[in-house]
Amino acid sequence: MAIQEVMYYLGTQPGKIFLAVLILVITFFIERFVRIFIKHNFDNSSAHMGVDTTTFVFFKHLISALIYLVGIGLAIYVIPTFRTLSISIFASAGVLAVVLGFAAQKAFSNVISGIFIAMFRPFRVGDLIKFGDKVGRVEDINLRHTIIRNFENKRYIVPNSVISEEVIENYHLGDPKVCRFVEFGISYDSDVDKAMKIMQQECEKHPECIDTRTEKEKEDGFPQVSVRVLGFSDSSQNLRAWAWAKNPMAAFRMGTDLNRIIKKRFDKEGIEIPYPYRTIVFKDKMNKTSRRSLRK
Repeated sequence: MAIQEVMYYLGTQPGKIFLAVLILVITFFIERFVRIFIKHNFDNSSAHMGVDTTTFVFFKHLISALIYLVGIGLAIYVIPTFRTLSISIFASAGVLAVVLGFAAQKAFSNVISGIFIAMFRPFRVGDLIKFGDKVGRVEDINLRHTIIRNFENKRYIVPNSVISEEVIENYHLGDPKVCRFVEFGISYDSDVDKAMKIMQQECEKHPECIDTRTEKEKEDGFPQVSVRVLGFSDSSQNLRAWAWAKNPMAAFRMGTDLNRIIKKRFDKEGIEIPYPYRTIVFKDKMNKTSRRSLRK
């Protein structure tokens, strides 16, 4: 009897609305349960097989979107008024559908680009990347955008369609070692050989400078850090040292340390780092000097 009453109530308009709300609530809890289930299984797989985080993150967002899409669709379907209204609206709104299609191009482009990023992995969650003038670590890749955290703890929210068209410099793709350029300009009066030797010594002494030479190169006497004269500017001889570090962060720390250490060593050894000189001529003074010269 109770079941018949419930079925009769669900057949009424208030009952259908209640059923639609119930479907939405159940959809929410199913989505939560599935996310927890996927995360639990991913954590176990990651511990044993080293599963890539990027695939998990994108798959999690994709499953959540599909669950909500099905749940909302069922909730609309159980209410006949909404069902017939939606059919009549779509049947008489061909122009609107075309307009919405053009408007949704970017949204679909972001989704497709996100799928390609998850498939081909030009970068992954946790990678340190550079695109344009921005550098940061990838925190999340979802259906619409990629979230990147920079060194100031700020987040870049980049649409997938935008970042997929950029040239990405991925510091974690392949070999993590980084060659850091340490560059100085010295005056023409300074001893260039002495300056090059100082740069080489200080680079090799730094604790984060690594030796990337092969055994053959060591036997042949190749230096751990090479220093070369790049060229000449108006007031300086430009030198560059090639120093290697184990990863991008180590290379950044090493480079900033060496700027300070080599500058102090140059000051101590009498190597001058030139700065621009300006000669200012005052027009009034120049005119007076010219008149005196003419009188004489």
